[in-house]
Amino acid sequence: MRIQVRRTGGFAGIERRAEVDTSGRPDAPEWQALAEGALAAGRGTPPPGVPDGFAYEITVDGRTVYAADPRLSEEQRELISRVLKEGA
Repeated sequence: MRIQVRRTGGFAGIERRAEVDTSGRPDAPEWQALAEGALAAGRGTPPPGVPDGFAYEITVDGRTVYAADPRLSEEQRELISRVLKEGA
């Protein structure tokens, strides 16, 4: 499973991207559960955000959803955090 996160917005407006490929990872089922939860809670179009808040584009195996602070689901928050931390 290939998971990509694109974060835009924020006070400085700096874009950040990261990607994780879960193929062959021992924790792949955990990533899959997070990804499925994040996709289920996402929107098909970018939601309205808050001033200086972050907006996110989450893509899992070619399927893209959108989310924005402060209305992230727990799965979205954890997935975004892990991808931005561990991804390349």
